[in-house]
Amino acid sequence: MADDITFSPSRRLVLQVLGLGAAGFAVGCSPAVHASGGPDDLLQLNPFVKVGADNTVTVILKHIEFGQGVSTGLSTIVAEEMDADWSQIRFEHSPANNALYGNTAFGGMMGTGGSTAIFDSWERMRLAGAGARAMLVAAAAEKWKVDPATIKISRGKLSAGSKSATFGELAEAAAKIPAPDPASLKLKDPSQFVLIGKEKAPDTVFERADTPMKIDGSAKYAMDYQPEGMLVALIARSPRFGGKVASFDDAAAKAVSGVTDVVQIANGVAVVATNFWAAKKGRDALKVTWDDSAAEKRSSDQMLKDYKAELSGKGSAKRHVIRNEGAGAKALAGSGKRIEADFDFPYLAHAPMEPLNCIVEYKPGESCRITSGSQMPTGDQATAAMILGLDPSKVTVDTRIAGGSFGRRATPDADLVTEAAQIAKAIGGRAPVHLMWTREDDIRTGKYRPMAVHRMAGRVAGDAVEAWSDDTAIQSIMEGTPFLPPGVIDESAVEGGFDIPYAIPNIEVSARFVKSPVSVLWWRSVGHTHTAYAKEHFLDQLAREAGQDPYELRKSLLSGDPRLLGVLNLVAEKAGWSQPLAPAPDGSKRGRGIAAHKSFNSYVAEVAEVSVKSDGSFSVDRVVCAVDCGVAINPDVIRAQMEGGIGYGLSAALGEAVTLKDGAPVQTNFYDYQVLRMAQMPKVEVYIVPSSEAPTGVGEPGVPPVGPAVANALMAATGKTFNTLPIGAKV
Repeated sequence: MADDITFSPSRRLVLQVLGLGAAGFAVGCSPAVHASGGPDDLLQLNPFVKVGADNTVTVILKHIEFGQGVSTGLSTIVAEEMDADWSQIRFEHSPANNALYGNTAFGGMMGTGGSTAIFDSWERMRLAGAGARAMLVAAAAEKWKVDPATIKISRGKLSAGSKSATFGELAEAAAKIPAPDPASLKLKDPSQFVLIGKEKAPDTVFERADTPMKIDGSAKYAMDYQPEGMLVALIARSPRFGGKVASFDDAAAKAVSGVTDVVQIANGVAVVATNFWAAKKGRDALKVTWDDSAAEKRSSDQMLKDYKAELSGKGSAKRHVIRNEGAGAKALAGSGKRIEADFDFPYLAHAPMEPLNCIVEYKPGESCRITSGSQMPTGDQATAAMILGLDPSKVTVDTRIAGGSFGRRATPDADLVTEAAQIAKAIGGRAPVHLMWTREDDIRTGKYRPMAVHRMAGRVAGDAVEAWSDDTAIQSIMEGTPFLPPGVIDESAVEGGFDIPYAIPNIEVSARFVKSPVSVLWWRSVGHTHTAYAKEHFLDQLAREAGQDPYELRKSLLSGDPRLLGVLNLVAEKAGWSQPLAPAPDGSKRGRGIAAHKSFNSYVAEVAEVSVKSDGSFSVDRVVCAVDCGVAINPDVIRAQMEGGIGYGLSAALGEAVTLKDGAPVQTNFYDYQVLRMAQMPKVEVYIVPSSEAPTGVGEPGVPPVGPAVANALMAATGKTFNTLPIGAKV
């Protein structure tokens, strides 16, 4: 947990970070492909830091950059401990290597997700920067024949008296210095930070590390990689989840100019061609007969009825009680008033702007190179090795920056690489294969945030909430994957619901994991996406019955959670909760709502303001956000992530839904899968709580509170409840 991280590194961690095992230091090693450019004569001081003769410092990222700002965050930590100047900093993604680059939050497997990048890397990257700094100081001391203690470093330049040198000038000598004694490494006191936690200053070049390359076009995505002789593949997948190929006729597909191969793989039929359009036309011409005997055939409305039947005890899913305090659900029968409500949530697509794609260069019996926006590189490496019959050491993963993910690229079954490797194997590895998913493929045949129903019940006595019950029907995300041992409950599907922070004396939380062939996956903030909505909107409904102000009720129930209470108080203050809303010029009804939620060890509270017109149409005018994520590495990135999370969560609350008709998804692209439009984005204000706690995630925690904050604001304006998502354009 984040609270367990301290500034005092263990010897084992230091040895791990500085690479003091059998491999030692790599001197003059061949650099990996640069994500951000850089010299060819880099010297690697440890697994996370390379210094170039031109004085650049390249930070090796063990987490993928796909727009969330991790390249800036991790680079800032290293630059801070090295006393590098920000203008020196470059970055590249690490090779696939669990031993050096594993994620402690993922059990040592490489992976980005769960808002763990900074949490997982904080101490390691500090040690990497401090270790590189110590080696540079030692090199300078040896060269100048001075006491290392007399050497100062400022903005990438070492000096002692009249002598001075840049990192680049000392890089070769530093790489030959023996590894520093772990006990000698001293991390900076936070009072000495010049980059961490600092805002942009006029005299400091401190922009995001990935911004310049995206502006000038030098950023290289997997889509930009085109090895000689590359073929493009598209796959015809079953229109129903769980459907399999019964037979296919490829005559018309092969007649399309440019089509070179049509091959069956486990998940469908792949059409391989010399270019994308030929592959698409070939796939359009392909005739496939599908075996739907094991496929999902229900429509969404029937599935919803079935989920509710499960919650009524009329189904086959076992009820798992995850939390039971006080008298649990039995306390609902006490004095006062009992309130009940079902909360219905649809399937949601991830819909990143860059659809999935992956290049596999396979040399049978020899090697394989994978180029993609890989969120789990060692998982992709192992999967490709198994399919192609290679030792994992013969499989190279070239991780590129990616255009979003929101969880879609982090698949336990490595579905993208699996398909690409199977195609490469089927054509005998005679050419590189670029597997591409279209937007329609992504939305119709991808993986979704699970559909869910929460059955909520509460009892109010006077002005107090005395009992709380939450029973959820949902598909398990991790069941059947390496991430969940057999017989263990998938708490990730309902996280944020079973650990409700409010001091209610009687609480019972349970879950029923229903079965369906529909493929599901974690979606930005995972279980918190629906548990926070049900919890926070239902609490407002109870507050209304108790005659309590929603903010004051939360405040009274959070005495045992000071950090969540802290963001709640801050957001109420900044939003002017105690002041009445200004009337709308057009006579619209105004409403204000509040929500607070902890996810991924970060604490976020949000207040939303809405205007509702007489015809029921409405706008979300303003969202105020307070976040406590421990030490704020990059305040600007934190604000951006809160703003982006608010937009993403608002999009789901207002318009997004994947619906099934006879088992087949109805939506196909952005014209009918209604993501938030620019005109719908409210004004957003973000306030960061100063903290000395170890840093925690910001990629996802902004998402969960915005939906219920908006629903609570709409309830304040209209008196209606909003228990079914999406809310839609009118109320």
